Amino acid sequence: MERIAFLGLGSMGTPMARRLLAAGHPLAVWNRTASRSEPLRAEGAQVALAPAEAVLGTGIVVTMLAGPEALDAVAEEVLPALGRGTVWAEMSTVGPDAVAALRERLPGGVTLIDAPVTGSVDAAASGSLQVLAGGEVEGPVVEVLERFGSVRRCGPSGSGAALKVVLVNAMIGGVAVVAESLRLADALGVDPAGAREALAAGPMGGAVRRTLSDSAHYTLDLAAKDVGLAVGAADLPVLRAVGEELRSRDDLAGRDLSALREPRP
Repeated sequence: MERIAFLGLGSMGTPMARRLLAAGHPLAVWNRTASRSEPLRAEGAQVALAPAEAVLGTGIVVTMLAGPEALDAVAEEVLPALGRGTVWAEMSTVGPDAVAALRERLPGGVTLIDAPVTGSVDAAASGSLQVLAGGEVEGPVVEVLERFGSVRRCGPSGSGAALKVVLVNAMIGGVAVVAESLRLADALGVDPAGAREALAAGPMGGAVRRTLSDSAHYTLDLAAKDVGLAVGAADLPVLRAVGEELRSRDDLAGRDLSALREPRP
C-alpha cells in the first residue's frame, strides 16, 4: 500500500492518522509537540523528528495543521525533500490564498490538492467526515481521502479550501447567534429547557445542536482564525463582530466554541 506521511496530530489529525494505520498504510507521522506522536508509534507508525524526515520516500503527504502560518513553516522544511510524483493533500483550514501560495512553491512533479474536512472528532474517528476536495483528485490519493469519509469534488485547486471557509463560518456565526439567544432567554426569564427545545425545532436546529455539544474540540482561538480567513475575503460585518467577541473571551481560552453560551464573568 502507498506509504503516507501525516503531518499534524491535533484533535482531528490523530484519529485521521489512526484510520490510515488501521487500513494498513505504512505511515510516518510528525507533530510539532513531539509527545503527541508517541501513542501512534505504539500503534505502528514511524515517528519522525522533523517534517522533512517524515516525507522522505512517501508517495502521499497529508497536512492537518493549525492554520496558514503553520502550513508555511512546515512547507519551508518539506518542499526540498519532496520527490517527483508525490501528491500533497493539504487538509488544514487555511483558505484558498494559502493553497495558491503553496502551489506556486511546489517543485516540479509534485501535485497539490486541497481537501479540508467538515465534521467532529467523533466523525474523524469513525471515518464519516465530509472531505471537500479541490484540484486534480485522482489515483491512489482518492482511496486515502475516502478513509476519512465521503469526498465532495469541489472543482479546481483552491475550491475545497474556499468552500470550507464558507461552511465553517456559517457554523461559527450560527453558534454565536444561538449562544446569545440562550443568554437572552435567561435574561427574560424563559424556561431554559423550553428555549432550547423551541430553538432546536426551528431553522437554527443544527446550530443549536452544535452549541449544546462540546465534543468537537474546536477551540475559540481556532474559530477566531477561521473568521479571520472570511473577513479578509469579503465585507462581513456580522462575522467581524463575532471574531471580535471570540478574540475578547480570554475567560474561555482553550475551550470549545460551544462555551460561548456562558456569560462573561
